[in-house]
Amino acid sequence: MRHLLVFGGRDDAEEVAETVAEEFPDIEPSVVREALAGEDDAEDAQWLVVVEDPDDELPREVVARLEALADDYDGWREVD
Repeated sequence: MRHLLVFGGRDDAEEVAETVAEEFPDIEPSVVREALAGEDDAEDAQWLVVVEDPDDELPREVVARLEALADDYDGWREVD
């Protein structure tokens, strides 16, 4: 499982990734740009903070904190 924190701006995604890495040293989040389907404009993109959880073992408190961080920066959490 992967937790995807979705943001409209790169700065927000990078700041959240730093916060996640500081608060949870065992987690190594990555920031990636995802172009929106059908969009030609390079400005039309979402920025994702990807948190890998291959065994679906993140504690509820961590998942709740990820959701709160996304919400604090006007983003949201999805799972993949």
